[in-house]
Amino acid sequence: MPPPRRRSSQLPVIMSALNVQVFLRRALAAFTYRDFRILWLGAFTSTVGTWIQKVAQSWLILDLTKSAFSSHEAPGRTMSAFYLGLDDFLGQLPILLLTLIGGVIADRHDRRHLLISSQYVQMATAFTLAALVFTDAVRIWHILALSFTAGLAQAFGGPAYQSLVPSLVDRKDLPNAIALNSIQFNLARVIGPLLAGGMMAAFGIALCFGINGLSFLVVILALVSLRVKHIRPTEHKPMLQELQGGLAYVRSQPAIMGLTVLAFLTTFLGLPLLTFLPIFASEIFAGDVSRYTVMMAYSGAGAVVGALVIAWLGRFKRMGLTLLLVQLAFGALVTAFAVSRVLWLSHLLLFLDGAALVMVFSLTASLVQLIVPDHLRGRVVSIYMVAFRGGMPLGSLWGGYAASLTSAPFVLAVNGGLVSLVSVYFLLRGRGVKEL
Repeated sequence: MPPPRRRSSQLPVIMSALNVQVFLRRALAAFTYRDFRILWLGAFTSTVGTWIQKVAQSWLILDLTKSAFSSHEAPGRTMSAFYLGLDDFLGQLPILLLTLIGGVIADRHDRRHLLISSQYVQMATAFTLAALVFTDAVRIWHILALSFTAGLAQAFGGPAYQSLVPSLVDRKDLPNAIALNSIQFNLARVIGPLLAGGMMAAFGIALCFGINGLSFLVVILALVSLRVKHIRPTEHKPMLQELQGGLAYVRSQPAIMGLTVLAFLTTFLGLPLLTFLPIFASEIFAGDVSRYTVMMAYSGAGAVVGALVIAWLGRFKRMGLTLLLVQLAFGALVTAFAVSRVLWLSHLLLFLDGAALVMVFSLTASLVQLIVPDHLRGRVVSIYMVAFRGGMPLGSLWGGYAASLTSAPFVLAVNGGLVSLVSVYFLLRGRGVKEL
């Protein structure tokens, strides 16, 4: 008697379910660690609040500059681009100036305590901006000053956070943890802008800043509940000597030097894409804040997909070569977005841009963390962060100034071509990255 057909027809379904389980087990490996799960959820909540504020703050700057320079239409557009770039520059400037010191401190002191202090400062700046907007007292200089203050907190909290994550998982799962950390950041980049658009339309812009302030309480509670123990260093050298030790190590490692240069150039040339999105939404496609939030959501959704791919891959051979090839594609996508005037095509390119950008960042950060020894982690990661985060303000400031002389699309088109040329240079010259 032949076996029932129904049972055989169920076999592909069962195999498909098993494949999904294997994929999820591999892609979410770092979630098996309790402390990593708690920190991830706290960071995700806070990052959603941060993106809510970022969208609201960019649109607020756009409105303030348009009203201040409304007598001449062209100056109003160019000043909007300039102040958007200036705000991003001032928010990232302390990271460029003080992160190296923050890295030394992260190697000396309890990283959780440093992070908690950083969250309190950023929470205070968000509530201050909410109060200024609610009372209709906000001015451009208020926004710029508060961005700089929040950047000061991030200069010390950033190295502490990046150094804390490797202590929460086994070394074999470190690339997966870094990729999942990228997922929380970019998933928040999808949800945050959409929430911001709804809040701004229904309740006004002040609520966005207040919600961001409240979100910091969640990550503070998460940090307090971690079970990781701080191991004090056996000896304390002078801060300058420890800083010099970290710099000497980076100089002695061509691969880390190459990754650091790549991180700087990618953020310097590629991140103005996000800085100028309000310009594209309002000027190129004649939309309002909802169009801006949708464009941000497409970019964030692509970033989540890119991070999932890296999380699934984990640690694999030829990570360096893969990094350079993805960066080459990212540059081409940036240029294509800059010249596109078709809305659906621009959305698709933003999705692909987001995926490629996060794959580049996740691969670069994973390779740095895998190379560096633990006793130098804070200092070396801080040097990498200076390059990675330092490229953002410098690129935004230069991009904003260049856009005020030409246009945002022209600047992005040139930047995209330069990103691809950087990748070609490293593919041809090597410098230790291609071989990783």
